[in-house]
Amino acid sequence: MLKKSESKASLTYGPSKLYFEKSMYSADDVRTEHIEQAQKRDANIKASAALPQTNDEVAEPLKIPGLKYFEINFNGSSFSRMLISKLSWLEFLRLAELMLFGYRKDAIKILSPHMEEMGLIGLAKTSLDVCQKEVKQVFDVLAEDTNWPVLVHCTQGKDRTGLIIMLVLFLLDVDQDVIDKDYRLSESELAPEMESRIKEIASIGLSEQFAVCPPGVVASVHAHVEEKYGGTQKYLEAAGISKEAIERLRQRLLE
Repeated sequence: MLKKSESKASLTYGPSKLYFEKSMYSADDVRTEHIEQAQKRDANIKASAALPQTNDEVAEPLKIPGLKYFEINFNGSSFSRMLISKLSWLEFLRLAELMLFGYRKDAIKILSPHMEEMGLIGLAKTSLDVCQKEVKQVFDVLAEDTNWPVLVHCTQGKDRTGLIIMLVLFLLDVDQDVIDKDYRLSESELAPEMESRIKEIASIGLSEQFAVCPPGVVASVHAHVEEKYGGTQKYLEAAGISKEAIERLRQRLLE
């Protein structure tokens, strides 16, 4: 069974892309080494003020030797187009201007009110609808036995990662209460960095609703998949994942 921080697949976080890691490390080994590598990365970043480095050189310590990484930009171009479609022409022109001159945070603040209006649940359901190409990429990785064991993570380990783990557990017919409890564990795990996380998301115009794991997310996502697609199996097939790949994954996790 997929479970946070304790089994073959866990929820943790990295930058803006969804990663998949393959290794013979245990979850605790990976977690410890990530902390050590993050500390080295911090030292590199501080050193880069005196000695310029490329982004790849600064980020390199975050990648653990011996692991296979699958970097998937889950909220990619389709998700961006969805958000941009909600802008007025004036907002769109302002967004383009800010991005052109490198004011990325200010540009995101133009999108933030629309994200706030949708909320976590709205964004989760819309992500399932518009990010099906990325969902297929994820499940193509999960369906290959040679890629296991797998560690799944994104920035906080609860939204994009949470969606993928929900889909997997829905596919296995795990009780919704169990899935909800697992999803909401992320909030307590993120508690030590909650204050800094809230400041970080506030800097791009988002409220603390994006830093928590509220009740109702799992039930709403499950209802959306059932009502719009007729179930998880049909949703995954609609995303382009073959029946054979879905069955391989199901058998892999139930064996």
